[in-house]
Amino acid sequence: MKKYDYYLIAVISVLAVGCSAKKNAASSRVMQPFFTYYNTLFNSKDALETETNNRDKTHKDNFYEPYISIFTYEDDARKEKDGGNTQAADFSPEENGGDNAFIPPRRERIKDIDLSPDETPSPRNNKRTVTILQIAEAKALKAIAQHSMLFRGEEKNKEIFNASILLCKSRLYQGKYLQALDALNYIFSHMKNDKRMPLAKIYQAKIYTKMKDYYRADEIFKALESEKLKNKYARTLSIFNAENLLAWGKKEEAADELSAAYALNKNSKLRSRIAFLRGQILLALGKNEEARESFSTAYKKANDFEFEVKSMIEIAKSYKAQSDDYEAAERYLEKIGSKGIYKSRKNEFYYALGLMAKEAGKVKESEAFFQQSLKLKESDPQIRGLVYYEMGERRLKNDDYLGAGVYFDSAVAAMTYQPEKLALQKRAENIKKLSQNYYLIKKNDSILALTKMTDAERKVFFTKYIEKLKAEEAAEEAKMKLAQERNQNAETNSFSNIFGSSQVQDGFMDFGGKSRGFYFANAGTVSKGKANFKQIWGDRSLADNWRYSVKRISSIQDLKDKAMGVTEKKNSRRFEAAYYIEKIPTDVKEIHQLKKDRDTASLGLGLMYESLFADTKMANKTLLDLVRQNPEKEVKLQALYQLFSINYQKNQEVADRAKKIILDEFPYTPYAEFVRNPKRTDFLKSSPEVVNTYTEAYNLYEEEKYDESRTAIDAAMKTYSKDVLIPKFALLKAFVTGKTAGKEVMILQLQQIALNYPNTSEGEKAKEMLNYLKSDLDTPLEAKIKSSNSQIEKKKETQTSPEVYEVDEGDQEVIELENNENNTFKPPRPPDDFKEND
Repeated sequence: MKKYDYYLIAVISVLAVGCSAKKNAASSRVMQPFFTYYNTLFNSKDALETETNNRDKTHKDNFYEPYISIFTYEDDARKEKDGGNTQAADFSPEENGGDNAFIPPRRERIKDIDLSPDETPSPRNNKRTVTILQIAEAKALKAIAQHSMLFRGEEKNKEIFNASILLCKSRLYQGKYLQALDALNYIFSHMKNDKRMPLAKIYQAKIYTKMKDYYRADEIFKALESEKLKNKYARTLSIFNAENLLAWGKKEEAADELSAAYALNKNSKLRSRIAFLRGQILLALGKNEEARESFSTAYKKANDFEFEVKSMIEIAKSYKAQSDDYEAAERYLEKIGSKGIYKSRKNEFYYALGLMAKEAGKVKESEAFFQQSLKLKESDPQIRGLVYYEMGERRLKNDDYLGAGVYFDSAVAAMTYQPEKLALQKRAENIKKLSQNYYLIKKNDSILALTKMTDAERKVFFTKYIEKLKAEEAAEEAKMKLAQERNQNAETNSFSNIFGSSQVQDGFMDFGGKSRGFYFANAGTVSKGKANFKQIWGDRSLADNWRYSVKRISSIQDLKDKAMGVTEKKNSRRFEAAYYIEKIPTDVKEIHQLKKDRDTASLGLGLMYESLFADTKMANKTLLDLVRQNPEKEVKLQALYQLFSINYQKNQEVADRAKKIILDEFPYTPYAEFVRNPKRTDFLKSSPEVVNTYTEAYNLYEEEKYDESRTAIDAAMKTYSKDVLIPKFALLKAFVTGKTAGKEVMILQLQQIALNYPNTSEGEKAKEMLNYLKSDLDTPLEAKIKSSNSQIEKKKETQTSPEVYEVDEGDQEVIELENNENNTFKPPRPPDDFKEND
């Protein structure tokens, strides 16, 4: 037997030597593909399949992203870079140190495999821990290096095509897109006539999609569609093409291509994912009926429970009140949610029902469904967060900002999808800022209304309030009394059931059969226990050392009461009208301050509506109401200016109304100049000619030739009115004016710059200079002279050369400005080069 083994080994050895990859012989062309596959390529293929199977098993869809992926193993390139699945392999640092992106010539050592810096060799056996995809890549490279038969620019070993495709895939799934293209370039260069060329082109287009070169990918897909492809190629092409169109933003074309992909692919799981993605696209396009059909198909074809549930939720989202039957849809979802395993996801179905009720305009039903969802056990944290979000949105529409903020905070705590979570967190913070102004206005308005009432009117008002308060407390006491009676009855029934009944199976001795939970627990004892705990400890949150905690759970009403200044609810004098009347302020200064605080908060509220929520309608309403309240002149002027700024490009009617009041009541202010000629803040670009003009004007200023500098500035601002350097010209002109006309005129020009160019560095510098100059105006004259003289004395002490200190009255203020502590208030220097304004 051993003799035949020796013969077999000898024959194989002869064949291996005789069929060398160096020889372009018929025997080599026949045997080398066999050696390529079973010597090396098999291991590469096996490693790639292992990785894709692992990814498929561990894949979890994020249904809260705009679109899901069709293949469950392609979207993990980030994981691969972060570590991925690893396996020990014998790769020495020398063999793997390079990062060459090209296919190596045959029998060249493997240098293309990328190893991260974290993959250090083990001190014992000098082995590196590498990912499975890196193993697949290395084995494919080895197959090409050892078995390539490249003669006269043509590859004779047909198995090298499969090796290049495997190399391309292993790099593609690692996110190494350029290197994946290089793997395909070997095919395009040396295997041009291979019948499998369409597959290489399909993956080439796929890589271009990953690189966001959608046009080039589309060109390749269109060229392939004109060819007659094998079914297996056509199936892959249709999916990849749909993904490219979707990434490119061509949603309608992507939906049509997915329909073709659904028809070509017969795999049930793949069909389900294709249908779900198509439904997402159609829903984004507003084609709800078609989207519902697609989601229904995804539900029927799904082989995953999570996929079924999320498909049903998407079906509910596609409901349209104008064309769909609400009652039928409600019955269907409630029926599904009550079946078998779906009961564990009933909270999600209630969320879907709430969305349908909201779309149908049934506000109370919607709120009830969301409440039901919160009462049930949570199955998906993101869904729980979305329920809180919907409840917060409803309160926000009703101007219940504190309530909305509380629900948004709960939503942020529950959500797991980071983009939505971060956006909502920012919104919740903005709502808190807005609510402070909103409730301050409400509180001060109520107090100011009381100050305007007569004594008789106040007495009638508080008498009605006291009657309402008594009725509420009586109803609350009756409710508590009824609850106590129910608790007592429940406790008596529980006692008789446990110890007095002959039916032992209903008592605590029944340990068999259906589980009944804790045997002493029932609605009565639990309710009584909660009431006793609350009576002793109050509202406590679940936390360590809860007995010593002074924190209490505040209800939304408590927060509102605090914002409105209601601190005592159970005062012994709460049923006396005099108790409330004596708290009404009577001091004129205090009342004036309340009005001033209210108007300032109203101005801030209007600005917040526009800047934080882009709600121009509410911003206009708030600011117009403020103007009607006849606030102080400065606040009124600011409100009118904001109304004009917000609306002069959106709502001409409101802008003209604000403009008229400004011109009638504040004609000699910078705001009046602004509304007469609102200048653009988005300039185009500069040019060398403008830069040279500015440099000349600046040099004239430095040489104290102020009149010539002003003439150059005025001419440039007239000629180049849309240039990026116009704010610099305006600021330089302000400095020239300060030198020639004094501080007061300079302040007017700085105010104009701050208004016209608020988003530029010159506008910001003008604001800083205004603050400095205005604070200096408030300084007594004697102090200013003393400060100026002391500065001159200090200069004399440190000066080494003679200097003239006599200055005229107009220059003195600007000299003080230029010699400030930070030495930042200087005319803007000419730019080194001209750039577009960002």
